[in-house]
Amino acid sequence: MTWPVLVFDIESIPDVPGLRLLRGAPADQSDAQVHEAWVQERKANGQSDFLPHHLQRVLVISCVFRSGEGLRVHSFVDRDGASEGRIVQSFFNSIEKHVPQLVSWNGGGFDLPVLHYRGLRHGVVADKYWDMGDDDREFKWNNYIGRYHMRHLDLMDLLAMYQPRANAPLDAMAKLCGFPGKLGMDGGQVWPAYLEGKLEDIRRYCETDVMNTYLLYCRFQKMRGGLTETEYSQEIALIKETLAGLAEAEPHWREYLDAWQ
Repeated sequence: MTWPVLVFDIESIPDVPGLRLLRGAPADQSDAQVHEAWVQERKANGQSDFLPHHLQRVLVISCVFRSGEGLRVHSFVDRDGASEGRIVQSFFNSIEKHVPQLVSWNGGGFDLPVLHYRGLRHGVVADKYWDMGDDDREFKWNNYIGRYHMRHLDLMDLLAMYQPRANAPLDAMAKLCGFPGKLGMDGGQVWPAYLEGKLEDIRRYCETDVMNTYLLYCRFQKMRGGLTETEYSQEIALIKETLAGLAEAEPHWREYLDAWQ
């Protein structure tokens, strides 16, 4: 297991301005009404009410960053409703700076396509991320874009042997491996929580999800020989120590640690 590692997860909400633009919605309709009208139209046509990737607005990007200097948990959050481009750019700046091993759970199927579309919309620049060997020959055979490359490891996709019918939920696998899993919220509750002004609850939920992903990545590394049993135990101890320190200011980490026990 080599450093640095950047594990990430996003939480998104409906891009209501985008829906307004594409649907020509009346200006006097609230955000909730614009979205609900779209949902009802889809249901009437027997279609899924899950918004397509290009109409998912990025609200939070949570990361676990592991380097030789230690372990850090941080989030990029659109707190003012107008900073989506900034937080997406900040995420790709982290990749540019550290060129890390990227790790996700279904990142290839959801998180990264959303980040691509939103980055395109906001004029984000991500040179190193998009390098497929034109600038760095090493990236020709191992880049962030290739599904079967390891520079971005979509752990769910790999474990399923790239067969969607074999995909497993993050929450289920985390709990089966003895980790806390999801606490207090799931993805379907993010939009209602946002409408209620619970942005910090969403941020905390995203952070615990990304920690679940990092824990599963460590377990995977032990399985594939990237960590010895001793190294794995040391990493778990480091995670618990780090979260205990964070729990003094962030109570969701105390709840997480308690669920882990």
